[in-house]
Amino acid sequence: MADSFFTIEKEGKAIFKEKMSKFISFAVKVTSPEEAKAVVKKIQNEYHDARHVCWAYMIGPDRNDWQLNDNGEPSGTAGKPILGQINSFNLTDVMVVVVRYFGGIKLGTSGLIAAYREAARLALEDAGILEMHKMETINFSFPYMVANDVMKLVKSEELEVINRNFDNACEMTVTFREDNAPRIKERLKKIEGLSFF
Repeated sequence: MADSFFTIEKEGKAIFKEKMSKFISFAVKVTSPEEAKAVVKKIQNEYHDARHVCWAYMIGPDRNDWQLNDNGEPSGTAGKPILGQINSFNLTDVMVVVVRYFGGIKLGTSGLIAAYREAARLALEDAGILEMHKMETINFSFPYMVANDVMKLVKSEELEVINRNFDNACEMTVTFREDNAPRIKERLKKIEGLSFF
């Protein structure tokens, strides 16, 4: 299983007009449902005079935490096409919010779906795409006399050291790409006196 996933590079924003209705869309990086709800609240406050503030989010490297909201639009015409765009870019840790100002001309079901889809797509394109990697973090201890072997391995495997404590007994916390975990753990086990905790 690949340890890669995709998210947005930066916040994205776009404006899309359809039959006098104005759609303002935002793509924002979020890592929890609480963060997502805070983003919605902020945008709702900022655009309090808008008819609808619709949204969808996808969270987590496995892309299994998601939610959408039509905010008064006919069911399935706003949140679903927004989420559809997040899925078509294969993104996670992202929320797209689309604010709609009604222009007086009804768009109909298919018109709404197309408009929300386009508004979401434009915001995501503006945000850019970033490849990320699932990471694994481990803790281990080792005797000081093998510290040199540990540091050689850390350097050769390009491990990110989060925490280290060098004393008579040394401890270290490192993080690395999930795909490399079996090989790195195997190499660490070969260092005399090293133990995981």
